[in-house]
Amino acid sequence: MTEALVLGGGGVAGIAWITGLLTGLADAGQDVTGADVIVGTSAGSTVAAQLGSGLSLPELYARQVQPGLQAAEIMADVNMESFGAEIAALLGTATTPPEMRRRVGTFALGTGTVPEPERRAVIESRLPSHQWPIRTLKIVAVDAESGEPRVFDNTSGVSLVDAVAASCAVPGVWPPVTIDGRRYMDGGVRSIDNADYAAGASRVLMIVPLGHVEMFPTEKPLAQTIDELRAVGADVAIIEPDEASLAAIGANPLDPSTRTPAAEAGRAQGRALQLDWSTA
Repeated sequence: MTEALVLGGGGVAGIAWITGLLTGLADAGQDVTGADVIVGTSAGSTVAAQLGSGLSLPELYARQVQPGLQAAEIMADVNMESFGAEIAALLGTATTPPEMRRRVGTFALGTGTVPEPERRAVIESRLPSHQWPIRTLKIVAVDAESGEPRVFDNTSGVSLVDAVAASCAVPGVWPPVTIDGRRYMDGGVRSIDNADYAAGASRVLMIVPLGHVEMFPTEKPLAQTIDELRAVGADVAIIEPDEASLAAIGANPLDPSTRTPAAEAGRAQGRALQLDWSTA
């Protein structure tokens, strides 16, 4: 039986919440981090990389809730409602997902942000190890010019830091990441979870900080992906934030001040969950 863990996007709050949730599940005897395959998108790519660092879940959790251990993040003051409206407006008459992604890519490439090296330093500080883990880890990003997705893994010849930075490059907020002469943006531009890349697994656990919300047009809505995975025989479970976790994540999941409350709420939620899904 092959088990896949799918970790979706959701900003620095999402990183903290997923970490807290995984820690809470383990507290309750339901450690799911030993999955054969991990698919990480945006925030989920960060957590996926951290899980392969050699640090324990309590140690990773401490890096979210203890100020002295937290990564050196850059504040992003983003109104998510306005951001969504801006994206919708720039899509205009685009009718296909690839065309929509190219328009988002043009927006990403043309928007002034912090310099690329400054943003890369943030990703470096997030990751306890900069080496790819031995297990199968798929990190999803999108080519900002072609609009085509790219899945990075330990055979891609790309550094783990660059792969995570690319997957976390929110258009209009952070700079697209240069890899082999191409510019890449957030994997969430294709799908907030990219769970279809877990196809072939017998069991799939999806952890999605933003729930069914898709910030960008997608050819694979979450509900459709779940149906397709189940149609080929996969046992699929999904965890979304509960009410307390949603309140902790707040209106701006890119705000670093959300990390401690989101991690704490995630841990409490994880401890209270009863899953029929464990890789311990």
